[in-house]
Amino acid sequence: MNLQTGYGTRSDCERYADQIHTLAGDLPDRTFHLMEVCGSHTMSIARHGLKALLPDKIKLLSGPGCPVCVTDEGYIDNAIRLARTEGVILTTFGDLMKVPGTQTALERVRSEGADVRVVYSPLDALEIAQEHPDRRVVFAAVGFETTAPGIAATVIQARDEGATNFLILPAHKLVPPALRALLDDPACRVDGFLCPGHVSTIIGSNAYEPVVTDYAIPSIVAGFEPTDILEAIPMLLRQIQTRQPRVETQYHRVVKPEGNRKALETMYAVYEPIDAVWRGIGPIPKSGLKVRETYAAHDAYAVFGISDAPFFKEGPCRCGDVLKGIIGPRECSIFGTACTPRTPLGPCMVSSEGSCAAEYKYGTGGEA
Repeated sequence: MNLQTGYGTRSDCERYADQIHTLAGDLPDRTFHLMEVCGSHTMSIARHGLKALLPDKIKLLSGPGCPVCVTDEGYIDNAIRLARTEGVILTTFGDLMKVPGTQTALERVRSEGADVRVVYSPLDALEIAQEHPDRRVVFAAVGFETTAPGIAATVIQARDEGATNFLILPAHKLVPPALRALLDDPACRVDGFLCPGHVSTIIGSNAYEPVVTDYAIPSIVAGFEPTDILEAIPMLLRQIQTRQPRVETQYHRVVKPEGNRKALETMYAVYEPIDAVWRGIGPIPKSGLKVRETYAAHDAYAVFGISDAPFFKEGPCRCGDVLKGIIGPRECSIFGTACTPRTPLGPCMVSSEGSCAAEYKYGTGGEA
């Protein structure tokens, strides 16, 4: 397959922008809010200035599709507690290091002497465990359906290779239940979804069908190039115009209706659904994954007897409202003042895919 055929040209961008303006002109005279669920979409939209191409009545909202942003404070506190435990090496992806817990962050704990290591893959953490058989190596398993299968495969490999000192601290989140939670919120102002491309490569476009059926919400699975996003928006507007909501896929070069069956089989061999807390949003039924009993020997919660920490409502940070599309980043009173990428008070400013970080870096008025 020639993947380059999906990227398009400047003339494609201009053509799709013209389509958006034409379709918007035929819609009722009100604002239509389209939510890009994925943080990668948010960053691409900001980086390429796509909002400037849209008519005033079409507004893009950022959604809860940034895995670091929705990792709750209690989970960070548990990771810090493990990092401070004698004989433990805590491993994590780098973008989790600055995410604040209720009192501190992993980056500060490492500066105080805890053995916290940044890795690029769970396999790197497994390798560290094999190099240090006398210590327990805990991998902070954060992410959506995109990363969960690879981490599950690493757990299976650790079991097969007898690496009993390799553990994971899971905080996986599932996207479709989160979409339901958004639409159940009375403050929701979403008229259509740009569904995440990466997640959809795993779960498939069919996974959104129940949400679309139950809520009559137009939905397009979109890629991440500017032309992908600009092509997906008129697809959404046509559904809104005709009042025929359904799941369509713009990202055909990667996403299949059934998804990646092998990845799903691996994921659910190790995990099972559980109610989960989303930072700033709260508990969402069956929106997370926990390790099955058959793999409990590699579950840090089971091995260390850790219980889930309570949900905390953040103070001045309004990251939760940003993630739900209720406000934009600049409507938060501490954006760009008390809360900046150097001094982040909320996860939306920490993550490279966070909506506040994207607005600060690419929007007008942020520091260089």
